Amino acid sequence: MATISLDSLGAAEPRVTTRRAARADTPPPVATQARGAGVARIKMRTLIVLRLIAVFGQGVVLSVARFGLGLTFPEAPCYLLIAASALLNLCLMISPASRRAARPWEAAGQLSFDIVQLSTLLYLTGGVSNPFSVLMIVPLTVAVATLPARWALAMAVLAGVLAVTLAIGAVPLSLGGSRVLQLPGLYRTGCTIALLMGMATTGGFAYWTASQASRMELALHVTETVLAREQRLSALGALAAAAAHELGTPLATISVVAKEMARETPEGPLREDAWLLMDEAQRCRGILRRLTDTPEAADTLRERMTLLQFVRELVAPYAGDPVVRAEAVVTGPSGIAAPDIWRKPEVLHALTSIVENAFDFAKTEILVTARFDAKFIAVEVRDDGPGFSVDVLERLGDPYITSRPSAEGSRTGHVGMGLGFFIAKTLLERTDARVAFRNGRPGGAIVTARWPRESVEATEAD
Repeated sequence: MATISLDSLGAAEPRVTTRRAARADTPPPVATQARGAGVARIKMRTLIVLRLIAVFGQGVVLSVARFGLGLTFPEAPCYLLIAASALLNLCLMISPASRRAARPWEAAGQLSFDIVQLSTLLYLTGGVSNPFSVLMIVPLTVAVATLPARWALAMAVLAGVLAVTLAIGAVPLSLGGSRVLQLPGLYRTGCTIALLMGMATTGGFAYWTASQASRMELALHVTETVLAREQRLSALGALAAAAAHELGTPLATISVVAKEMARETPEGPLREDAWLLMDEAQRCRGILRRLTDTPEAADTLRERMTLLQFVRELVAPYAGDPVVRAEAVVTGPSGIAAPDIWRKPEVLHALTSIVENAFDFAKTEILVTARFDAKFIAVEVRDDGPGFSVDVLERLGDPYITSRPSAEGSRTGHVGMGLGFFIAKTLLERTDARVAFRNGRPGGAIVTARWPRESVEATEAD
């Protein structure tokens, strides 16, 4: 095995930058936290379509009950309730508001109307004895899945109160003449309990599912934002290098002309200005030369770097730390030369986040090892800390899973939200990496990213 080892980063004279990049698991200020505070997640048109389906279904059921089954009930009030719902839908359909998302109070108001309208219809047609009372779960589920928590809770209370009211008293269905459909009280009680439990179970499941989907959406938004920021930084570096290259020729021409002017101009202010112009042009060329030599400016998506440079850059911010020793190693078969790789912002950002996590938990040492062979390139980040807890290890890579210490107990002073590993894993997998998390046998956590060699290697043909 051919091994290149940096005994410690302090001896390797790494470049240590004082500017720390924004962390991957810190969401942008514009991101909506989990369940949107004050933002409904349903469109007006969706509410209109759901109400249209309800109006059609209610009309069909009442007509079948009256003319097909011979049941009697207060027809005029029932059809007026359906007409009121249809009229509301018509007003909303011709309103400009139908083309946008509903505000929380708008969605809550419409869904409250739907619950009250359906409850009143049920009151006139048997209450909880009516088998269609189960449809009260539908608007409540929509509310819980799409509205902020306080609105969803209010809707749940409203639906529960109305369900109990329907159990206490309702207009019974008539079978014609003096015959009244009167079910036993025990059965009505069972129907009420079943309806309330259905509301609670379905509503709770809808709320939990919507919350998880919202959190995942937020995490993915943060990932996209981080990657876009890194790509913009890389683009700026490439632009700076291109500008330096393009400006080199005109600045050289200015220097030559200014020098000739200084030689041919007699002593006086004009000659001094010519020398000043030449000096300033030379100064500009020096600035541009330093700009092209600066690693940040050259950090482009297509820049080559050795594996040794890569692992050194990952642990450079922790060089010289008095407590934790940072070590970087490159190892591979003796008959195969260590490959160069492309400097990819997403890979650097992801592995930097993982190394920072290792630094927070390590006791005395971090080891970053780059391994290569004829087919694969892998980077392993190992620390000698307590390792991943069992419950966290099973879910690593999901958003909002963290055991990072608080800011007071963290060496970096960073309070994690549990997005770091999720974002890092997502970014690495976009580059064809397979990411694995495990605990070392002596102790400590181990994170490994493994690529097919052709995915990251910078070859001479490229």
